[in-house]
Amino acid sequence: MTDPTLSNPDLVPTTSAQRTWRWYHFAALWVGMVMCIPAYTLASSLIESGMSWSQAVGTVFLGNLIVLVPMLLIGHAGAKYGIPYAVLARASFGTQGARLPALLRALVACGWYGIQTWFGGQMIYTLMGVLVGHPLSVEPLPVLGISAAQFGCFLLFWALQFYFVVHGIEAIRKLETYTAPIKIVICFVLLWWAWDKAGGFGPILDQPSAFVEGGKKAGQFSSAFWPSLTAMVGFWATLALNIPDFTRFAKSQRDQLVGQAIGLPVPMGLLAALAVFVTSATVVIYGKALWDPVDVASRMTGAAVLIGLIVLLIDTVSVNLAANLVGPAYDFSALAPGKVSYKLGGIITAGIAIAMMPWKILASTQGYIFTWLIGYSALLGPVAGILIVDYYVLRKTELVVDDLYREGGRYSYRGGWNTAALIAFVIGVAPNIPGFLNAAFPAAFPEVGAAFKAIYTYAWFAGLALAAIVYGALMAGKTQPQPLTRSAT
Repeated sequence: MTDPTLSNPDLVPTTSAQRTWRWYHFAALWVGMVMCIPAYTLASSLIESGMSWSQAVGTVFLGNLIVLVPMLLIGHAGAKYGIPYAVLARASFGTQGARLPALLRALVACGWYGIQTWFGGQMIYTLMGVLVGHPLSVEPLPVLGISAAQFGCFLLFWALQFYFVVHGIEAIRKLETYTAPIKIVICFVLLWWAWDKAGGFGPILDQPSAFVEGGKKAGQFSSAFWPSLTAMVGFWATLALNIPDFTRFAKSQRDQLVGQAIGLPVPMGLLAALAVFVTSATVVIYGKALWDPVDVASRMTGAAVLIGLIVLLIDTVSVNLAANLVGPAYDFSALAPGKVSYKLGGIITAGIAIAMMPWKILASTQGYIFTWLIGYSALLGPVAGILIVDYYVLRKTELVVDDLYREGGRYSYRGGWNTAALIAFVIGVAPNIPGFLNAAFPAAFPEVGAAFKAIYTYAWFAGLALAAIVYGALMAGKTQPQPLTRSAT
């Protein structure tokens, strides 16, 4: 018997009829999410830090290869039992304690949803300026800190996404499946355009690494590489946790494994290479490096401007919905299953995204690439470590699904909270807090020791490892694999 305070139709295990996702749906999902503006601009931050183009592309690829591992490990539970992330977390954190990692994941996603919506609004703002022949108003409004035109474009893009918010995950699956091939074609068209206009690729490709002997940063490669790698891992750290929200619809375990392995690391590396090639060409075409694809599209002539920006708008919608809506919609539903459905959870996510004023997140953290990405990876890494140790080491992938949906079962612990998971989480996060404060607000927190700065460089890795070790030690001998009483397969 399930408890109505822990269950609703959106949270219960998926049925065989709902398991319609094949490997190509997962591959399309990832291609759709990878082809986005923030991912395109990742390579720029690495090249600006002194890396050569090959070092930058290699770092992006390696980071995504690493994050694929927890993605596949955690996704296994979704495919095997048909449960979402917020329910899986109950096995380790407790039936009530799971609300903590669910809320953390949801709030990070709300921030991301707002940031991507802000990027989409800026595209509309740019497009409207091109169409009217001059930039729109830039006078900032009180409190908001942005112009009325910018805020209006932000709200317009927010409204464009609302159809998919209320029509659920199946509408998102169709959007990703149909738009992924178009995105691939557009990428090659953009590459051809850049090569044709510039007569080849040059300046950035010819630029050596600043870390080689005789370079400006000779011998300092590791100091740039490790925080960069952590940021690359952090880019998809949210999805590494809530991937069961998608894999619960997989036709088979093989479909989620093959689809994700094909869809994430290689396309991400290729997009970084594309960004480098196109940007290298813009140095020849426009006289300076343009890493922002919106800026590049706005400089094109004729119908190319309109087509380019519309494609970018569609791209941002598909990425934002899959990466930043599905997870928090389930997470908010899990906080109060009897009152909040998946659809209402999506509406709450969209509402919080406005209230968070994402343009201020970007400004206050002094750039999202390193502070925002590494900062939230410090929160989510420990959760991933706890989930993986609990599911694989302690339970050997065997869960009693009925007990995930009722109080008084094996996952209730003490009052619904597993103290071991909470202690492990706190220990995993704590060492990264000083480094985060120094990175995000250096003027307010200048006196942070070198040791804390070093730990923060490896935030996701350090948090995952610490939490995993502590949780495994605290739970040793307290949990044994249980016979399977109910499975969604």
